[in-house]
Amino acid sequence: MKRLIKSTFMQASVVALLAFSVSGCNTTTRLSEIGDGPQLTSIKNPTSEPDYRPVSLPMPAPIGVEINPNSLWRSGAKAFFKDQRAKEVGDIMTVSLNLSDRAVLNNKSERDRDDSEVANVTNLLGLEAELGKVLPEAIAPATVAGFGNTHSTSGDGKINRDETIVLTLAAVVIQVLPNGNLVIAGRQEIRVSNELRELRVTGIIRQSDIDTTNTVSHTKIAEMRVAYGGRGTLSDLQQPRWGTQIWDIVFPF
Repeated sequence: MKRLIKSTFMQASVVALLAFSVSGCNTTTRLSEIGDGPQLTSIKNPTSEPDYRPVSLPMPAPIGVEINPNSLWRSGAKAFFKDQRAKEVGDIMTVSLNLSDRAVLNNKSERDRDDSEVANVTNLLGLEAELGKVLPEAIAPATVAGFGNTHSTSGDGKINRDETIVLTLAAVVIQVLPNGNLVIAGRQEIRVSNELRELRVTGIIRQSDIDTTNTVSHTKIAEMRVAYGGRGTLSDLQQPRWGTQIWDIVFPF
């Protein structure tokens, strides 16, 4: 009896340990935020993040900057006194997002197939007539084998997507490429009650695409990555529990 109780306790402990391991940091974070809501992330250097990788793209040969020590005009400047646009690592600029994506897809496919085949023994060393005598009820030489297959497939799929994102946020220049293009990264967090909304934008821009207000549109950002989502009480209610998600993935039927 004691051995059975011990075995049951060990199994329960293993299951609990697996469940805790699967939930990971998300469960620990949610438990630590009980009564306080989601905590804002502290300001960090983007280049110190574990998943940060410098951008490497094919670049032309670098062009030397012309220096005019006795001239008031500076080559490449957009203003007589000073160009206020971002151009160096650490400079801040404004990113304007006005995304309006819509896609409508409607696919339908049908397939019908009917196969049949009949095999008969017309000549078997002159003994084809004897088959009926040996097996009078089990075989008919004219229809020794018959095969028939019928296939039918019908598929109908429809996608109707309509997404709109209109946001403005500040981004930081984190890298200057050899050809002068800038790699930017912006992050914005807004907490309202127990819900935290997070927006991230990264990409590559040309200095010439930055307007006089030090703003660049999303249409001018190459390799743009936008992540917009949230976490908190409402987000947790809108998604299945982690156990249900795991069950949906591993259940084979």
